[in-house]
Amino acid sequence: MTTATENILEVNNLKMWFPVNSRGIIPKHIGNIKAVDDVTFSVKRGETLGVVGESGCGKTTVGRSIMQVYDVTGGEVVFEGQDLTQLKAKQMRSMRRRMQMIFQDPYSSLNPRMTAGNIIGEPIQIHGLAESKKDYADQVEELLRVVGLNPYMRDRYPHEFSGGQRQRIGIARSLAVRPSLIIADEPVSALDVSIQAQVINLLQDLQEQFSLTYMFIAHDLSVVRHISDRIAVMYLGHIVELADRDELYENPMHPYTRALLSAVPIPDPVIERTRERIVLEGDLPSPTDPPPGCVFKTRCPSPSDDCLHGTDTMHLIEPKPGHFVDACCINCG
Repeated sequence: MTTATENILEVNNLKMWFPVNSRGIIPKHIGNIKAVDDVTFSVKRGETLGVVGESGCGKTTVGRSIMQVYDVTGGEVVFEGQDLTQLKAKQMRSMRRRMQMIFQDPYSSLNPRMTAGNIIGEPIQIHGLAESKKDYADQVEELLRVVGLNPYMRDRYPHEFSGGQRQRIGIARSLAVRPSLIIADEPVSALDVSIQAQVINLLQDLQEQFSLTYMFIAHDLSVVRHISDRIAVMYLGHIVELADRDELYENPMHPYTRALLSAVPIPDPVIERTRERIVLEGDLPSPTDPPPGCVFKTRCPSPSDDCLHGTDTMHLIEPKPGHFVDACCINCG
């Protein structure tokens, strides 16, 4: 029986390291890019988990590692009770019916040589979800209606659609196999602000209509706050803070989270002029050679002794129920 507290996805100690090899006739392994390094979190059935952070922090890699686009370096990805890292290719193919992705760029994520109807219908054909040609056509037309497009547009090609319409086609394609989890990788960052609101509202309506669970990856904290139930903040391959949406915005504990929130514009000009801005200084460490212990120490505005001199690996503690933060940075100013 499904309950509100049931985890549909559990990610435990996930690592995704990309090897770096020297140039030459015989390349030698000289290091690793630690794109994701020991990340742990869970997603409850029916909720939206937002994942935020600056470019290069590893949030997209987390999403693709969950989908098993990469052979992960270490850790577990448990989806609906099965560890996806242990599945063979054929087993993983059937599991992908239950989990889909919406991609960032609506221009490059659609095949320009396929019509909108064929793009949406391709997953239906691959997984054998149509009983007849009529059933196939009916499903494609219904998916177009669901995302707010007219069924007669099924014979048009991607270049004949606007950016927002293309993203709606991508959303319809992800719904075609009736998934329970959708990983949305910055699905509105390439769209105009007015179109962003329409797509976000569509995603929320679809979540209620189809009982979907979302993992919403973005760098815009105002968008994430609008759609998410909980938010995870990533920095250099690590989750540094994880909390309920309102709790995170009202009581950020990590200095990186506070800096991100200070950069979010506020509509009220009086408050905007008087509020504190936190500008991070220092250098962003290389993911191939991160500092020992706290990876944020090189940019922390007021590092504690533990942050500067500690060598323990980063790990989250729970100072308040449901609010997790990196252990050493909770003492930083």
